[in-house]
Amino acid sequence: MIETGPGFAASARDLSKYLTSSAFGYGLTAWLFAVTGPFLIYVNAARQGNLSIAVLNSWIFGGYFFCGMLTVLLSLYYRQPLLAAITIPGGVLIATALTHLGFHEIIGAYLLTGVLITALGITGVAKRGMGWLPMPITMAMVAGVLLPFGLGIVTSLEQKPLLSTATLVAFLTVSLVAPLARRFPPVLGAIGVGLLATAALGEANWQLLSFQMAEPKLFAPMFTWAATVELVIPLALTVVAVQNAQGMAILQNMGYQPPCNAVTVMSGIGSIIVAPFGSQSACLAGPMTGIVTNPRVGPKEGRYAAGIVTGLLWMIFGLFSPMATAISQILPSSLVALLAGLALLEVLGRCFASAFGGNFRLGALSTFLITISSVRLLNIGAPFWGLVGGTLVSLLLERQDFRDRTPSTS
Repeated sequence: MIETGPGFAASARDLSKYLTSSAFGYGLTAWLFAVTGPFLIYVNAARQGNLSIAVLNSWIFGGYFFCGMLTVLLSLYYRQPLLAAITIPGGVLIATALTHLGFHEIIGAYLLTGVLITALGITGVAKRGMGWLPMPITMAMVAGVLLPFGLGIVTSLEQKPLLSTATLVAFLTVSLVAPLARRFPPVLGAIGVGLLATAALGEANWQLLSFQMAEPKLFAPMFTWAATVELVIPLALTVVAVQNAQGMAILQNMGYQPPCNAVTVMSGIGSIIVAPFGSQSACLAGPMTGIVTNPRVGPKEGRYAAGIVTGLLWMIFGLFSPMATAISQILPSSLVALLAGLALLEVLGRCFASAFGGNFRLGALSTFLITISSVRLLNIGAPFWGLVGGTLVSLLLERQDFRDRTPSTS
């Protein structure tokens, strides 16, 4: 059964009340993260597959514009920051597939994946599976995924000492002045000072910026066994058991009750919509969800506004996809890593507390270690194997913890 939400009317009526500087600042940070690191993964995949610039531009248009639209609709209807995005691990998987599969074959696999994910949502299989997983194990997986972003705060200081120090000092200054922090989000102060410092130190290459709108193309699918066997199951598992699991675990940890079946169906339908444009499967964003659910955004019932800010910015980014490559190269990668780490810092702390503050500690630790190992088996990344390994450890060594669970915590 697909969950219902408060509806568009009530959320739209209250939206102006929650569109604060904090909502804008954290929504902007989530957008900035999505259009830099993940975007470069897609650029690299296109290069490996010898795809033309026109194909890449269409890929970016489909992935960002339509996922941005889904983000706005879902966030308004459910009054939660539900960020739809094309899967980042899926981009890594496609980079390898493009070296020996035709692009039209991959489009066919995208469509079949979308159909499979939609079925998992309509039947409720995905929700039952996620409900059975112990929350500490799920949160340990999320902590492992988010850990590199926290470490980015440290590594950025080594890569760009002056720029990163100025940005970090701005964040700490605003955070320490409580009256100011309540009105002005620390991350927005960090963004402002970071941009000024980037310009002052000559770290930004503004000459790369040019004005061009998207010219999307539609690609016909080709259904082959080779592409189906290699891509459909790994992509579906990546979306349902890794990406969506991350996003929903973060939402639950922040006190929300995310609509699991609706998110799964959205992922499937979104995958079907973006596939003809060349984009890989849609999912619920993980790290970006952590950014827009930060308590500093504002009251829990109003954080959907930050999700809408991100969604609208994604739509604009998609419409101007030919400018995307230039934008991604303007700002130093270390600055983006620092801003993402600062925005995720409080969320990362909550993940560790949820993972290791109660039962299933051995399972959670195993999940965390496997996740940060970056092991890859059968074309499926470490977060999935972390969930599998951690659950097996708990089933073997922490059976009492399973018996002690109540239905409300399962």
